[in-house]
Amino acid sequence: MSSHHIVRDEQEPALIIANGQSCSFELMGQLLEWSPVVMVLDGAIHRVLELGIKIDVVLGDFDKTENWEELLAKQQPVEVVHTPDQNKTDLEKGLDYLIAKGHKAVNILWATGKRADHAINNLSTLVKYKNQITIVMLDDHSRIFNLPSHFTKWYPANYNISLIPLGSVHGLTTTGLQYNLNNEDLHLGQRTSSSNKTQEDGLVTIHFESGNLLLMECND
Repeated sequence: MSSHHIVRDEQEPALIIANGQSCSFELMGQLLEWSPVVMVLDGAIHRVLELGIKIDVVLGDFDKTENWEELLAKQQPVEVVHTPDQNKTDLEKGLDYLIAKGHKAVNILWATGKRADHAINNLSTLVKYKNQITIVMLDDHSRIFNLPSHFTKWYPANYNISLIPLGSVHGLTTTGLQYNLNNEDLHLGQRTSSSNKTQEDGLVTIHFESGNLLLMECND
C-alpha cells in the first residue's frame, strides 16, 4: 500500500489506526491519501507494518517486549510516544496527542470489531472529546460520528441511518426519514432509532434539545 499524502496541514483530518477489526484495502487507501499524520496504536503495529504503510507516530504503553528500533528502522522518521497512564485508553491518549499538536479533526480506523469492550469504549470517545476535536470512526460497514444539536445533510433514497443515544437524548425531531421523530426521547437500552432509512433523495434534518447522539451511516 502506498504511503500517505505528503501535505502537512492540521486542517485535514489526521488518521488513527487502532487495534480492532481490520478494514478493506480500499477504505484504508482513501483515508491515507489525505491524512497529514498517520498514528498507529502500539497493539496494531505489526498488522500495519505488514501493509507497507508509512506512519508518523506510534503511541501506547508498550507493555509488550519489542525491539522498537529494529522494528521501525524502515519507518524513519517516526515518533515513538510512550504513554503509560493506565487511567486512559490508548485511543484517548492518541486523541490527547493530536489535540496538543493543534489538530482539529481525526478519522479513526480499526476501532470496532474484535473485543466488544474495546469497541464500546472507543465509541464513547466520540462524546468524551466532542468539544475538543471532530472525530469520525469508520469501518467497512459504518461511518459514525457525534451529532451537533442541529444537523442537516443530503442523502440518497433508502440510505441506512441509525440514531443511537449514549445515555438519553431529549426533544428529538427529524425530517426526511421513513420513520421520523417529533419531539421525542431516546434512551440507550430502552429506545433508539436504529436501521432507519431516508425517504427519498434529499435533505435529512435532525434536531434535539439535549443529550449525546451518535449518527451511524451504515451499509451491508
